[in-house]
Formats: sequence, structure tokens, C-alpha cells
Amino acid sequence: MMDEMHKLEDSISKNIELVKQKIDIAALSAGRSSFEVNLVVVSKGQPDDVIRAAITAGVKTFGENYPEEAIKKIQTLEGHPGIEWHMIGHLQSRKARIVAENFSVFHSLDSVHLAMKLDKILNEQNRKMPVMLECNVSQEDTKYGWPAWDEDQWQSLLADVSAILKCKCLVLVGLMTMPPLFQNIEATRPYFRKLFSLKEYLSKEISGEYFKELSMGTSIDYPIAIQEGATFIRIGQAILGPHPYYRHVDESVSNVSAFKLDK
Repeated sequence: MMDEMHKLEDSISKNIELVKQKIDIAALSAGRSSFEVNLVVVSKGQPDDVIRAAITAGVKTFGENYPEEAIKKIQTLEGHPGIEWHMIGHLQSRKARIVAENFSVFHSLDSVHLAMKLDKILNEQNRKMPVMLECNVSQEDTKYGWPAWDEDQWQSLLADVSAILKCKCLVLVGLMTMPPLFQNIEATRPYFRKLFSLKEYLSKEISGEYFKELSMGTSIDYPIAIQEGATFIRIGQAILGPHPYYRHVDESVSNVSAFKLDK
């Protein structure tokens, strides 16, 4: 059993080093520092022993998509100090309390209604939470978030952003998106650029440090996302390997490993 655990820790450590190398290369190619890029390791669907191995390998920040699945892990692993849990998936308002009480950062806020509910719960607990606004830049019906694919309509987003800024316990820090899946990951670039452009637009229209962060990029496309301004990347399979509980389109990691950073 110990041999298996050591093998798992070694595998994850090597994967982390490979991802960090790609982060360095991508950042350098865009004239950025890799210190600007925060790594969130997506543990959705992973059993506790894999997460423990990742912690031993040095991972401190985990991302989860489903509150009920996450809370079991958080409670089981609460003896490990210094671990941050980030909510990165769609959140139903009836599950807002789980996130408000157990997560450090919320990447995927997608409505004023949800913001108000979270704010009320956080206020009860006398705590604050950094949040990012999820934006749909691809016009896909399967994606959540504010409609942001049409630049001519960006002005209509300002009222909702202003409403969220009135929440006392939500700290708006940036934007988040998920582009479409492509066989050629270079095709994701325009969608990341659009989110960066939206960030620039909102920063000009609303004074304050509310849009410093961009959460974009996964195991599939994180080098492209970094080149286009990502400050948070959400990496699962490229570090922890395939998860046993969910099925996904899986050309991703092989595409990333073959990717050449020619901007």
C-alpha cells in the first residue's frame, strides 16, 4: 500500500514540475512572469488518497465543481493545514451555504440573485469571500455566466456588476470563463482574448481594483490562456491523472503535451 502511495506521490510531483515548466515557457513567451499565474489543482472526481498524495507533493489550492462532493473531502482532509478550496463550477443558489461556509474563493459567480444569497450568508458569519464573475464569451447554450460574446452589449453588464459591488461581503476580484472544446487548442485564443478585452472595458468603466484576476485555462489549453493574460489556471488531469468518476473529452492532455508555444 505504501509503495502504491509513494508511486502516486512521485507521479503527481513529476506532473506538477512538467506543468510548471509549461507555465514558465508560456509566461516568458508573452513577456510575463510565471509568478503572476496561480495554479488551482482540480480535484473533482478524485478520491481522497489522490488528494492526500497531491498535498504531500506540495499542492495547497484545490478546485471543486460540486458542493456535496467537495464538502466530504474538505471535512475528511481538514487536518491538513494551509489548504485552500476554490469553487469553480456552477452553483445552485440552494447550495450557496456550503460554499459560503467552506470555500476560500468562488470563481464562477453567475447571477445577481446568487450574489445576494451568498452575501447574506457570509454576513451572518462575519466573513468575506473573493469572487470572480463567470462570463459566457462563446454564446454556447451549455455554458453558464453573463452573456459576454457581443462587445456591443457589454454596457448592459454594468448594472449587474454595480449591484454585486454593493454586496458587503463579496470581494469582486476578476472574471472567469470556459471556452469551447476544440481539437486544435489554438482555436481557444480568441475566447481568452475576449475575456481580457472585457476585463479592460470593465476596468475603464468602473473605477477600482475589481478586475485584476482572470480565471481561464485548463489541462487542455492553459499555455494559450497564460499567453492571453490568465492569472488563475484550473488544472486537473494534467496533474492528478484521469479521474474515475466522470467521463470527459480526453484529447486534451495529449494536445497540451504536443503544443509548441508559437504565439
